[in-house]
Amino acid sequence: MHPNAALIQQFYQAFQQLDAATMAGCYHPDIHFSDPVFPDLRGTEASDMWRMLVSRAQDFSLTFGDISADASHGEASWVATYTFSATGRTVVNRIRARFDFRDGKIVRHVDSFDLWRWARQALGLKGLLLGWTPLVRNAIRQQAGRGLALYRSRRPAAA
Repeated sequence: MHPNAALIQQFYQAFQQLDAATMAGCYHPDIHFSDPVFPDLRGTEASDMWRMLVSRAQDFSLTFGDISADASHGEASWVATYTFSATGRTVVNRIRARFDFRDGKIVRHVDSFDLWRWARQALGLKGLLLGWTPLVRNAIRQQAGRGLALYRSRRPAAA
């Protein structure tokens, strides 16, 4: 197994155990993370997003596979199942991840998933009817961004 494939595996094994510290340790200090909800997180913002999500995880399980990597790039698929705390609804989110590496760490991480599918599960009828609209998508992003900002403001600075 290529060392970068092993790094991806380590990241997701830590995620399965809700170990955000190990997940953050897989990231390069210059990490750039992006997904449909958090489109532009850099540096400690990305690690703090995982810390926040792990700290709030309810009824959480994760599976992963299809890992491939070389010296520069990698990919994986993963599925997170959890209870969305705002509505109490179960979400099964299927994600495709792409990675770039530098200095033996993940320097770029892009997760892709269907935000409308997520909204239908997490928000119910509102997500089904309106989850595809820019208005609801932007509201989801804004609420998530506010949640991360609040989490970061209450968290002691990382060592």
